[in-house]
Amino acid sequence: MGDETMGHPNIVVVVMDTARAKDTVPADPSITPTLAGLASDGVAYTNVFSSAPWTLPSHASLFTGTYASRHGAHGGHTYLDEEFHTIAEALSSEGYQTVGISNNTWITDEFGFARGFETFHKTWQFIQSETDLGEVTRAEHARWKARAFLSRVFSGNPLVNGANAVYEQFFRTNRDDGAAHTTEWLADWLEARDDDRPFFCFANYIEPHIEYRPPREYAAPFLPDGQYETATAIRQDPRAYDVGEYEITEEEFELLNGLYRGELAYLDSKLGELCEALKATGQWENTVLVICGDHGENVGDHGFLGHQYNVYDSLLGVPLVIHGQRFEPASNTNELLQLLDLFPTLLDLAGADAPEARKQAQGRSLLARETPRESVCAEYVSPQPSMEQLEERFGEIPERVYEYDRSLRTIRTEEYKYIRGSDGSEELYDVEQDPEERFDIASTEPDISTELAADLDEWVESFDHAEREGAVDMTEATKGRLRDLGYL
Repeated sequence: MGDETMGHPNIVVVVMDTARAKDTVPADPSITPTLAGLASDGVAYTNVFSSAPWTLPSHASLFTGTYASRHGAHGGHTYLDEEFHTIAEALSSEGYQTVGISNNTWITDEFGFARGFETFHKTWQFIQSETDLGEVTRAEHARWKARAFLSRVFSGNPLVNGANAVYEQFFRTNRDDGAAHTTEWLADWLEARDDDRPFFCFANYIEPHIEYRPPREYAAPFLPDGQYETATAIRQDPRAYDVGEYEITEEEFELLNGLYRGELAYLDSKLGELCEALKATGQWENTVLVICGDHGENVGDHGFLGHQYNVYDSLLGVPLVIHGQRFEPASNTNELLQLLDLFPTLLDLAGADAPEARKQAQGRSLLARETPRESVCAEYVSPQPSMEQLEERFGEIPERVYEYDRSLRTIRTEEYKYIRGSDGSEELYDVEQDPEERFDIASTEPDISTELAADLDEWVESFDHAEREGAVDMTEATKGRLRDLGYL
């Protein structure tokens, strides 16, 4: 293979939204055989951490190579500002054809994530439009559906809005959150593509995000016999669970964990189909395929459901598998890495100069062979939803919930994990001996806490911070989708 091909491969980045390391690292052939095969033939990084525990700031870090405090996209400012170069913009300027497809409402042009993509597709729309009719689908009664449709149909093109409403209401399957459509759309795009340029493709698959509702055949291996209906009937509303509106038993959490693994298995099958589409169109040999999670998930872990209000490894630990060309099977892949290390890695893969993009990057290229990291850092800059948003939805909320009204920062080494809150709280865990972070030893190991606190301060002071506040105005449809996903 010539140097020119090696310097300008196709690059496909697939985000398995909400895929946690706990169920994917190392890849288990009984759950994710496609991922396991790619890991065997490529490189599986087994100690990778997101820089934030939820979608918006984590994707912003993935797209820009910067931490949340630097790029400023978080619960207090839900937009990726234009001063930061995205990976799509950088690769487009280097001659790459760029295409993106998203199943997550946060990852759209509405929040600043479509910049640099020549084509950006939202799977919940048959015809791509700025007018979102999600509230029509969510309305529970025919009268409410009609009222929602009439209130939105003349916002934009009525014919387009009508087509999208019919598509979402009647043609999207209840047992698929977009994985089938995503893979089919990408396969069609690859088949129809007539372009000599290398391409950069980004795809957000939202399985296994709440609600967990995999097809029965994918969930069955992870559930007791005959328990599929019982499992899928369990209420999955993270914010209502947070405020104590309902309870989930230990047995129910076990069933939810089975559904979660079923979602992973179903998504893995669609990733297999994507690989086959790349092979069928003759693109496989010249493609570097990156598969990662953006953050993890609590399914009863630490008493939480979903991925808000904490920075435990259940939320920060993610899978990362890279296959193709320079990523040949390797054994030394257990070093500490950050997900934002992908940004400079992709620039290196593309042979991109991109000086301004490289200047902003805070990650380290996986191809640079630098000294291994001694630690990784992450932040939860602002609670999402805020206490005010919880009060707006639920009215009076329990006093204990106000403990979540703080920012969090954490630093993690191979041995220890230190967490500090803006409320003055401190936690310390021996993650070698206590990987599930059950026993806080901050009070018994003050010297270690002090040392890691100093390291955390040094990291915080090592870069400029964004000074932005205020959430971005959202359409009612967007708010409805985000409520469905447990964010509002």
